[in-house]
Amino acid sequence: MPDASLLEAFPTPSDSPFVVEHVAEEFTSQCPKTGHPDFGVVTVRFQPRPGRDQGVCVELKSLKIYLQSFRHEGIFYEAVTNRIRDDLAALMDPAWIMVRTDWRGRGGIRSTIRAARGEPPAEYRL
Repeated sequence: MPDASLLEAFPTPSDSPFVVEHVAEEFTSQCPKTGHPDFGVVTVRFQPRPGRDQGVCVELKSLKIYLQSFRHEGIFYEAVTNRIRDDLAALMDPAWIMVRTDWRGRGGIRSTIRAARGEPPAEYRL
């Protein structure tokens, strides 16, 4: 199982609100039914809590290693997306976080999954 302890954080560099977006274009996991590889793009958007003494950001190398730990995991798209959201929310306790996964088509079906927590900033509301 992917290990959330691989994730590291650092204090937010600003007292002003801001939104961070990380895009991992080479995400891979495995279909739990067939064992075939699933290829997707993971987008993580979050707003750290305001104030340098409160907010934290995920460190990118640790995020990369964490995401790579899904490579041999048999897991459904929905579970991947929610797991990443939950692990990052537990690490950072952001004011808002959304994880979006976009999966390559298989059998003529493409999937996009979104999992969020918290109130999004106005410019990110759907």
